[in-house]
Amino acid sequence: MQQENFSEQSGFSLVEILAVIAIVAVLASLAVVALLPVTRKARDTKRKADLAQAGKFLQAGSCFMPNAGAGEYDLKVLLDEFKIKYPQYASFISRAPKDPKTGSDAAANYRYIISDDGRKCALYANLENDGEPVTLTGLSQPTAGSGSGVLQGASAGWNGTDKYFQVSN
Repeated sequence: MQQENFSEQSGFSLVEILAVIAIVAVLASLAVVALLPVTRKARDTKRKADLAQAGKFLQAGSCFMPNAGAGEYDLKVLLDEFKIKYPQYASFISRAPKDPKTGSDAAANYRYIISDDGRKCALYANLENDGEPVTLTGLSQPTAGSGSGVLQGASAGWNGTDKYFQVSN
Protein backbone atom coordinates (compact mmCIF):
# COMPACT_ATOMS: atom_id res chain seq x y z
CA MET A 1 0.00 0.00 0.00
CA GLN A 2 1.24 3.40 -0.97
CA GLN A 3 0.74 6.48 1.20
CA GLU A 4 -0.17 9.87 -0.28
CA ASN A 5 2.26 12.68 0.29
CA PHE A 6 0.31 15.78 1.32
CA SER A 7 3.27 18.11 0.90
CA GLU A 8 3.13 17.73 -2.88
CA GLN A 9 -0.41 19.09 -3.22
CA SER A 10 -0.75 22.00 -5.65
CA GLY A 11 -2.44 25.27 -4.65
CA PHE A 12 -1.75 28.68 -3.21
CA SER A 13 -0.68 29.41 0.30
CA LEU A 14 -2.49 31.93 2.45
CA VAL A 15 0.46 34.33 2.19
CA GLU A 16 0.35 34.21 -1.62
CA ILE A 17 -3.39 34.91 -1.70
CA LEU A 18 -3.03 37.84 0.73
CA ALA A 19 -0.18 39.27 -1.38
CA VAL A 20 -2.34 39.16 -4.53
CA ILE A 21 -5.25 40.82 -2.71
CA ALA A 22 -2.95 43.59 -1.45
CA ILE A 23 -1.58 44.23 -4.95
CA VAL A 24 -5.09 44.39 -6.44
CA ALA A 25 -6.17 46.81 -3.70
CA VAL A 26 -3.22 49.11 -4.40
CA LEU A 27 -3.93 49.07 -8.15
CA ALA A 28 -7.62 49.80 -7.55
CA SER A 29 -6.75 52.74 -5.29
CA LEU A 30 -4.41 54.16 -7.94
CA ALA A 31 -7.12 53.83 -10.59
CA VAL A 32 -9.68 55.67 -8.45
CA VAL A 33 -7.25 58.49 -7.72
CA ALA A 34 -6.32 58.76 -11.41
CA LEU A 35 -9.96 58.87 -12.55
CA LEU A 36 -11.19 61.46 -10.02
CA PRO A 37 -10.25 64.54 -12.10
CA VAL A 38 -11.89 62.98 -15.17
CA THR A 39 -15.08 62.42 -13.19
CA ARG A 40 -15.10 66.04 -12.02
CA LYS A 41 -14.63 67.31 -15.57
CA ALA A 42 -17.42 65.05 -16.81
CA ARG A 43 -19.84 66.37 -14.19
CA ASP A 44 -18.84 69.96 -15.07
CA THR A 45 -19.55 69.22 -18.74
CA LYS A 46 -23.01 67.96 -17.76
CA ARG A 47 -23.61 71.11 -15.69
CA LYS A 48 -22.68 73.34 -18.63
CA ALA A 49 -24.92 71.40 -21.03
CA ASP A 50 -27.86 71.45 -18.59
CA LEU A 51 -27.58 75.20 -18.05
CA ALA A 52 -27.12 75.98 -21.72
CA GLN A 53 -30.29 74.02 -22.55
CA ALA A 54 -32.34 75.48 -19.69
CA GLY A 55 -30.99 78.94 -20.46
CA LYS A 56 -32.28 78.77 -24.03
CA PHE A 57 -35.71 77.72 -22.83
CA LEU A 58 -36.04 80.29 -20.05
CA GLN A 59 -34.61 83.18 -22.05
CA ALA A 60 -36.32 82.41 -25.38
CA GLY A 61 -38.29 85.64 -25.34
CA SER A 62 -37.66 87.26 -21.99
CA CYS A 63 -36.72 86.27 -18.49
CA PHE A 64 -39.24 84.39 -16.37
CA MET A 65 -40.39 86.44 -13.38
CA PRO A 66 -41.49 84.21 -10.47
CA ASN A 67 -44.52 85.14 -8.38
CA ALA A 68 -42.23 86.17 -5.51
CA GLY A 69 -40.52 88.74 -7.73
CA ALA A 70 -36.87 89.49 -8.34
CA GLY A 71 -34.22 87.52 -6.49
CA GLU A 72 -32.43 84.20 -6.51
CA TYR A 73 -34.13 80.81 -6.85
CA ASP A 74 -33.30 77.13 -7.13
CA LEU A 75 -34.07 75.94 -10.67
CA LYS A 76 -36.30 73.11 -9.41
CA VAL A 77 -38.60 75.55 -7.59
CA LEU A 78 -38.61 77.88 -10.57
CA LEU A 79 -39.53 75.16 -13.08
CA ASP A 80 -42.27 73.81 -10.81
CA GLU A 81 -43.83 77.29 -10.76
CA PHE A 82 -43.32 77.68 -14.51
CA LYS A 83 -45.20 74.41 -15.21
CA ILE A 84 -48.14 75.59 -13.10
CA LYS A 85 -48.26 78.99 -14.83
CA TYR A 86 -47.81 77.55 -18.32
CA PRO A 87 -49.15 73.97 -18.36
CA GLN A 88 -48.85 73.81 -22.17
CA TYR A 89 -45.05 73.62 -21.69
CA ALA A 90 -45.08 71.04 -18.89
CA SER A 91 -44.39 68.14 -21.26
CA PHE A 92 -41.18 69.83 -22.44
CA ILE A 93 -39.80 70.07 -18.90
CA SER A 94 -41.05 66.88 -17.29
CA ARG A 95 -37.93 66.62 -15.09
CA ALA A 96 -35.87 69.50 -13.83
CA PRO A 97 -32.14 69.13 -14.47
CA LYS A 98 -30.09 68.87 -11.31
CA ASP A 99 -26.46 69.07 -10.28
CA PRO A 100 -24.90 65.63 -10.89
CA LYS A 101 -23.07 65.66 -7.55
CA THR A 102 -25.18 67.62 -5.07
CA GLY A 103 -28.58 67.94 -6.72
CA SER A 104 -31.61 66.11 -5.34
CA ASP A 105 -35.33 65.78 -6.01
CA ALA A 106 -35.92 68.65 -3.57
CA ALA A 107 -33.20 71.05 -4.81
CA ALA A 108 -31.47 71.11 -8.19
CA ASN A 109 -28.49 73.17 -6.96
CA TYR A 110 -28.69 75.10 -10.21
CA ARG A 111 -29.53 78.68 -9.37
CA TYR A 112 -31.54 81.39 -11.20
CA ILE A 113 -31.18 85.12 -10.63
CA ILE A 114 -33.55 87.75 -12.00
CA SER A 115 -33.19 91.54 -11.80
CA ASP A 116 -35.79 93.89 -10.33
CA ASP A 117 -37.02 95.03 -13.74
CA GLY A 118 -37.26 91.44 -15.02
CA ARG A 119 -35.10 92.11 -18.07
CA LYS A 120 -31.88 90.50 -16.90
CA CYS A 121 -31.53 86.94 -15.67
CA ALA A 122 -28.88 84.26 -15.24
CA LEU A 123 -28.64 80.56 -14.50
CA TYR A 124 -25.53 79.37 -12.71
CA ALA A 125 -23.89 76.35 -11.11
CA ASN A 126 -20.83 75.77 -8.95
CA LEU A 127 -18.15 73.78 -10.80
CA GLU A 128 -15.91 71.03 -9.38
CA ASN A 129 -12.84 71.45 -11.57
CA ASP A 130 -10.73 74.14 -9.89
CA GLY A 131 -8.54 74.35 -12.99
CA GLU A 132 -11.40 75.57 -15.18
CA PRO A 133 -10.23 78.67 -17.13
CA VAL A 134 -12.03 81.90 -16.21
CA THR A 135 -13.74 83.61 -19.17
CA LEU A 136 -15.77 86.25 -17.28
CA THR A 137 -12.86 88.07 -15.65
CA GLY A 138 -14.82 91.11 -14.47
CA LEU A 139 -17.19 89.16 -12.20
CA SER A 140 -16.70 87.87 -8.67
CA GLN A 141 -20.21 86.47 -8.30
CA PRO A 142 -22.94 85.27 -10.68
CA THR A 143 -24.73 88.32 -12.04
CA ALA A 144 -27.87 88.64 -14.17
CA GLY A 145 -27.22 90.22 -17.55
CA SER A 146 -23.43 89.78 -17.43
CA GLY A 147 -22.89 87.23 -20.18
CA SER A 148 -22.18 83.53 -20.26
CA GLY A 149 -19.04 81.73 -19.18
CA VAL A 150 -16.91 80.80 -16.17
CA LEU A 151 -16.24 83.21 -13.33
CA GLN A 152 -14.17 83.04 -10.18
CA GLY A 153 -16.26 83.79 -7.13
CA ALA A 154 -15.20 85.27 -3.82
CA SER A 155 -15.78 81.99 -1.96
CA ALA A 156 -16.21 78.28 -2.58
CA GLY A 157 -19.67 76.96 -3.39
CA TRP A 158 -21.55 73.73 -2.74
CA ASN A 159 -19.24 71.69 -5.01
CA GLY A 160 -16.06 72.84 -3.29
CA THR A 161 -14.53 75.37 -5.69
CA ASP A 162 -14.78 79.10 -6.27
CA LYS A 163 -15.50 78.56 -10.00
CA TYR A 164 -19.02 79.12 -11.32
CA PHE A 165 -20.55 78.71 -14.77
CA GLN A 166 -23.35 81.06 -15.73
CA VAL A 167 -25.64 81.49 -18.71
CA SER A 168 -27.06 84.99 -18.88
CA ASN A 169 -28.76 87.35 -21.31
